[in-house]
Amino acid sequence: MTRLRYIWEELNASFWFIPTLILVFSIVAASAFVYTDHLIDYSPSGFLEHLFSGSVDSARRILTVIAGAMIGVAGTVFSITLVVLTLASSQLGARMLRNFMYDRLNQFVLGTYVSTFVYCLMVLSSISQDDDSYFVPVISVFVAIILAIAGIMLLIVFIHHISVSIHANKVISDISDSLLKNIDKLFPDELGYGNTRPVPDVGAIKKKSNRAIIKCLRSGYLQSVDSDNLMELSRKEDLVIFLNFKPGGYVVKDQIISEVFSDGEIKEGISEKINKSFIIGKIRTPIQDAEFSIQQMAEIACRALSPGINDPFTAISCIDSLTAVMCRMTSVSFPSPYRYDDDDKLRIIANSPSYGEMLDAAFNQIRNYAEGSPAVIIRLMDSIVTINKFVNVDEQKKELLIHAEITMNSAENTFKEHRDLNALKDRFLTLR
Repeated sequence: MTRLRYIWEELNASFWFIPTLILVFSIVAASAFVYTDHLIDYSPSGFLEHLFSGSVDSARRILTVIAGAMIGVAGTVFSITLVVLTLASSQLGARMLRNFMYDRLNQFVLGTYVSTFVYCLMVLSSISQDDDSYFVPVISVFVAIILAIAGIMLLIVFIHHISVSIHANKVISDISDSLLKNIDKLFPDELGYGNTRPVPDVGAIKKKSNRAIIKCLRSGYLQSVDSDNLMELSRKEDLVIFLNFKPGGYVVKDQIISEVFSDGEIKEGISEKINKSFIIGKIRTPIQDAEFSIQQMAEIACRALSPGINDPFTAISCIDSLTAVMCRMTSVSFPSPYRYDDDDKLRIIANSPSYGEMLDAAFNQIRNYAEGSPAVIIRLMDSIVTINKFVNVDEQKKELLIHAEITMNSAENTFKEHRDLNALKDRFLTLR
């Protein structure tokens, strides 16, 4: 199931999947309309004759003009999309490209123009004229005219959408919304309803007589782990599997990605079976990697604070969105690294994420780049104070206090105006 979900997410993130589906649909629709035209006996006084009353030559000219216009607009749309991707990559970061590629409207627009072009070609090929008879697909030509009118309206919608989509606040908001939805999938349990089993004796498990190391077969980012397959394998073979990496980590070929322990004999071929549960790719994806979207927003903030751009307002917008995300994470139950089967036997010890790691990913880089920018540092402290109001776990409060102390130390070394420093101290004392 994990692999199928991964494939589906990759298809959705591709720029060709939706246009291909629309293209296939246009081919089927053209064949269906032309077949319907063959079945209908058009009379000069009939209602359908008023849909299109032109001759064979006029039908050909109309379809030729529509086909040429659609393929021309498709080229224009593709060029605009490339320009937007270039701007997004240079101003917001290369990791933002996935978000623009995932945009449904961009895919739909490109697919509509290309499919209209193909539709017109297929209808055009069906028009025939002999000495004694001729055939003009009236319904098919009328549909082509409707598609051309819809294409004009769609171009206006596309230009508006593409101009709004590169706005920094819109990008940040979309990433934040996507991350909040992903949090509900990755951490479905609310705080207090998660795994309450006692911590097992890991040292005793590692003293088991048989041990096997699982080496990675290729280098890349660990994108997904098929935990269901690992659980079934460990139960069937009576194993305890240690996972040394979590999704988002970079593994090198022949690096130990997992360890297997068992009281009995470990069968040959277990390494290949376990490796099939790991999906490794060239880039990070948000499918099981909660830090990915957080780092996307942090990257936007860091780029905004770079000397070449110097845009603290965009950085503050990123901090505000990250604050909402971290407040939401205070109420979720982070998955336990100890996974048990239905018989309540320990089977997998995973490398699970923690709240402290999420905080580090959200604020460390921004704080470093914000040195010398009192507005951003003060907003960062405001965020920590806000998050602290939602925290009910002592360990999380300690992590927040560490970030507050580091932020305070950074300000004391870089702030030149004592009023800014006093404003920050007031917030810090409120937190403590």
